[in-house]
Amino acid sequence: MTKQIVFTEEANPPLPVYSQAVISGKTIYVSGSIGITRDMQLVEGGVQAQTRAALNNMKAVLKGAGVGLESVLKVNIYLTNLQRDFAPMNEVYLEYFSSNPPARTCIGVAALPLGAEVEIECIAELP
Repeated sequence: MTKQIVFTEEANPPLPVYSQAVISGKTIYVSGSIGITRDMQLVEGGVQAQTRAALNNMKAVLKGAGVGLESVLKVNIYLTNLQRDFAPMNEVYLEYFSSNPPARTCIGVAALPLGAEVEIECIAELP
């Protein structure tokens, strides 16, 4: 197995313990993104603002790998308050995946890094 590490200055910098994304074969595995600023502070505005920031970061990582959102095959979303935040998160999600959406799982979790309300990761495919 060979793997290629994806790094782009356009996305939030990863911590030293993980890569922004890894390519193996034609598959791109994008690490989870939370809604933070470049200086690692949570964005203000609740789950919708955090969802938008996380998806914009994911989009930047995908661009660094040479693809766009249309190449996303699967999305995993983690919410700390599934009951309260599922609908508001979906409103923002639909701005990014309005047609031909990828497969998706949304899971409620106890906590996320930095007190984030949402984390989003994906798997995409190279052309």
